Amino acid sequence: MASRIDLLVANLLQTEGEALYIIPGERLFMTRGTTRAFVGREPVSLESFRAVVAEVAPGHDAEELARTRHSIPLDLGPGRESVEIRFGLLGGKAGIMICRPSRRAPSAEAEPELPLPLPLPPAPAPAIAPIAPLRTERPLDAILLRMLELKASDVHLSSGTRPVFRIHGDMSEQLDHPRLESDEVEKALAPIFPEKNRTEFLERNDTDFAYEIPGVARFRVNVFRDRHGVGAVLRQIPIEILTVQQLGLPEAVVKLGDLSKGLVLVTGPTGSGKSTTLAAIVDYVNETRTDHIITIEDPVEFVHRNKKCLVNQREVRSHTRSFKDALRAALREDPDIVMVGEMRDLETIAIAIETAETGHLVFGTLHTTTATSTVDRIVDQFPADRQQQIRTMLADSLKGVVAQTLCKRIGGGRIAALEILLTNNAVANLIRDGKTFQLPSILQTSKAQGMRLLNDSLVDLVKRGLVEPREAYMKAVDKAGLLGAFRSNDIAIPEAPAP
Repeated sequence: MASRIDLLVANLLQTEGEALYIIPGERLFMTRGTTRAFVGREPVSLESFRAVVAEVAPGHDAEELARTRHSIPLDLGPGRESVEIRFGLLGGKAGIMICRPSRRAPSAEAEPELPLPLPLPPAPAPAIAPIAPLRTERPLDAILLRMLELKASDVHLSSGTRPVFRIHGDMSEQLDHPRLESDEVEKALAPIFPEKNRTEFLERNDTDFAYEIPGVARFRVNVFRDRHGVGAVLRQIPIEILTVQQLGLPEAVVKLGDLSKGLVLVTGPTGSGKSTTLAAIVDYVNETRTDHIITIEDPVEFVHRNKKCLVNQREVRSHTRSFKDALRAALREDPDIVMVGEMRDLETIAIAIETAETGHLVFGTLHTTTATSTVDRIVDQFPADRQQQIRTMLADSLKGVVAQTLCKRIGGGRIAALEILLTNNAVANLIRDGKTFQLPSILQTSKAQGMRLLNDSLVDLVKRGLVEPREAYMKAVDKAGLLGAFRSNDIAIPEAPAP
């Protein structure tokens, strides 16, 4: 496995922090300017702290290094940003600060509740040997740490090719890495393969599971076989859940977490950030209510610890046979809120609607691109003789649909464009009467209630200088409508894509 210091450095680099503090008895935290962000959930044990000291300064005493404010440069290898390890007295305790020399170190005023040192003065040349480049016994961990440094969302391992990272939505082949043959991909995956998934892969030639580098990140893993051999895709799931404020979710979306019952759906294509949005809403519920939350996922992605709520997270195939089995069982487990990772089939959708009707708040996801298509997709799952009944049930139970897509942000990163449907009397009547084609008109005229069309979000992102018009056009579903909105707002119309 990767060493402790490797993981800590990777965490600092991937989050663009200025310094990472390691203090026995305190939670790890990172500083950015005058703010502090916690990393992980448990305080650093004295044993873990000593293990880090032994890695960076073997044979030396942490107290002595702290008193002398010793610093050690850490060389990460050619073409990679250097960092520095500084010892000092932090809050009266010997502690370690991992920082980027190029970044401003935090001041004593940054966090009055936990005194921080002033930037340490340059130390004389240390007698301690320089640190070796990042090292790991698992080749896969080395690839994942590099992925985190580059802020990639996904790693693709395919037989006969180099690793490919998805960075801000674009595929980027890692030219400094050798090509991987099928047996090398399989060998890299072997240490992280749960036994049940290994058996499933042998039987089905594909499988899903989760993997975690402790203290750094979790990954959703899909392993498959294609015509070249074994392949895998690993998607990063941050350990720390982004809050609704950090995601910039509209108040209308956040307030869906205050409902006592009903069905709320977060939809969008694969990779659109549905899980991140849903995790933020569940975390908001966890911090503001005193309820029982049950999540049903495949696999468990974001890990929710108990805050004000009791949270039970069940993984399909590990803790239950299927979504529908777990959802049916949840009704006997005294839930207030149920989160269904994927509403894949008719039976799961039917039970979710019934659960919402019986006085529970149900969150779920679907792979639909607009609010209107979401309602149609649910109804179309059922036989013709049941569709009117389902429309009636949906009209009563559906409380909101948040359809989202991710756009490339100008300057790097990505940002979500949202379509928001909130059920009022007019919406309920249209669903009940099968007139979903009129829903866009309701969204257009109900902006004061928090509703919006996807095109409204795209235009807003362009006007705020966050997204290029061309990118907004590519992500629009109603492209003709978006071009009309561009004209109305004097936005230069992007060139049509090449045939």
